[in-house]
Amino acid sequence: MLRVLVLLFAFVVALFAAVNINTATVKELSTLKGIGEKKAEAIVSYREANGKFKSINELANVKGIGEKMLQNLKDQITTD
Repeated sequence: MLRVLVLLFAFVVALFAAVNINTATVKELSTLKGIGEKKAEAIVSYREANGKFKSINELANVKGIGEKMLQNLKDQITTD
């Protein structure tokens, strides 16, 4: 029974863990609601060209990511 609870806890933590936009792969970024492969590639390209994101708000500088999408993503992403 303890094993089941530990596995369930690990699953829940993974399900609600924020995606780090400074280290995430295209595949990981594509799991975010509203982010498909093209936008994920744009995020990685921006990061490679400009360095790590200093804040979540900087994500709005990526082509295809507007303020509305940024607001929708804020609870799902981190820079830490």
